[in-house]
Amino acid sequence: MTSLAVTDELFFQRAGLDQGRVERIVMDALAGTDDGEMFLEYSLSESLVLDDGRLRSAAFDTAQGFGLRAVAGEATGYSHASELSEDAMRRAAATVQAVRAGHTGTLAEAPIGTNLSLYTEDNPLTGVPFEVKVKLLAEIDAYLRAKDDRVRQVMASLAGSWQAVRIVRADGTHAADVRPLVRLNVSVVAQDGERMETGSYGTGGRVAYTSHLEPEAWRAAADEALRQAMVNLESVPAPAGEVPVVLGPGWPGILLHEAIGHGLEGDFNRKKTSAFSGLMGERVASPGVTVVDDGTIHDRRGSLSVDDEGTPAQNTVLIEDGILVGYIQDRMNARLMGTASTGNGRRESFAHAPIPRMTNTYMPAGRDDPAEILASVKNGLYAVAFGGGQVDITSGKFVFTCTEAYLIEDGKVGPAVKGATLIGSGPDVLTKVSMIGNDMELDPGVGTCGKDGQGVPVGVGQPTLKVDSLTVGGTAV
Repeated sequence: MTSLAVTDELFFQRAGLDQGRVERIVMDALAGTDDGEMFLEYSLSESLVLDDGRLRSAAFDTAQGFGLRAVAGEATGYSHASELSEDAMRRAAATVQAVRAGHTGTLAEAPIGTNLSLYTEDNPLTGVPFEVKVKLLAEIDAYLRAKDDRVRQVMASLAGSWQAVRIVRADGTHAADVRPLVRLNVSVVAQDGERMETGSYGTGGRVAYTSHLEPEAWRAAADEALRQAMVNLESVPAPAGEVPVVLGPGWPGILLHEAIGHGLEGDFNRKKTSAFSGLMGERVASPGVTVVDDGTIHDRRGSLSVDDEGTPAQNTVLIEDGILVGYIQDRMNARLMGTASTGNGRRESFAHAPIPRMTNTYMPAGRDDPAEILASVKNGLYAVAFGGGQVDITSGKFVFTCTEAYLIEDGKVGPAVKGATLIGSGPDVLTKVSMIGNDMELDPGVGTCGKDGQGVPVGVGQPTLKVDSLTVGGTAV
């Protein structure tokens, strides 16, 4: 069944809405504006958490509603409701019409339609019985405890959602998408003597639960969480100073996402509050550095067949060989900047207006051998995984905590370190990249990006990178 057929059943058959009257409400509400849409949503979500062999929580939620947006110039009127009725829509229309007072706009053309489907439309929440999911989490707990007697605590969780959306525009065009999303997380606490450390790992994507039920899949996630805990048990305090830093492939791309990707979003650049504002066509990174945002990768957590404005996802080159060539755009900011949407208009739910957001942001592979990159550093830091961080979009300055990092001693990976933080500026770091590995990886599918109070699933990735100089904050006395 196609996305349009699924959403036809949900909104115009089951909910009892009349498609023609809904289209008329949207047309009347947006008359005289520049842009806007009706966003209809029906979603199911669940989460199960097993802690120390016991099911600590199990939640299931159903949500539905609509959001109606009118855009006039730089102003946006937005009204939403969890009631799917024509009366609620008419009340919303009366609210958003206030934005067009004194404005006579010409509605922008609707996005070009697409038949592209980047993921299954099957509902992961209905395909696997509840008891099978609980058994999976219990097996993870037993597996880890049997594998190493230093394991003191295991927490395993499984989460999934199924979201069906329909976008209705004033010219009567429709776009639809049905989006599955699952995630498996494993966390381990290990103890050796008086010392206790943690390790965690997660995996997921726009797939069904089936892939996570296979023993080789969940065991790999459990093994990785245990490995990280054991590495941390042997770690030493991190030294501080300005040193060369080698960033590992995959998840370390979160630094690229936070410190650089947000600065390339259209709203920050239209308002000239980004460190990259006004630099289009100029060199902003070392030669060889390319950054893309690609929402078209099959089954990936950040991918979208169409965005939340109905624009098909795209593969957008942002930085090419060190030159800034593009921004991440939704429809409103693209129109105001005289460009086209890149399929990055995203919202957390029907209760939120769309804004420009990343999908899967990564740096493609280079030509350098990762072993040669490490060998080129006499003394430095090898950062493999990151936890939380803070970024100032206006300056690009960031602070990130390393959850797995090692000293580099005479070109070889040395002891693991604990408490290392990376401090720097995104634009500055890009100019200090001197080697780019041939081992590009995407993250395992666990990223969630926050912006303006909204969270959306995203992906990141990169190859092994050498940054010639970066400030490391440490805990060594």
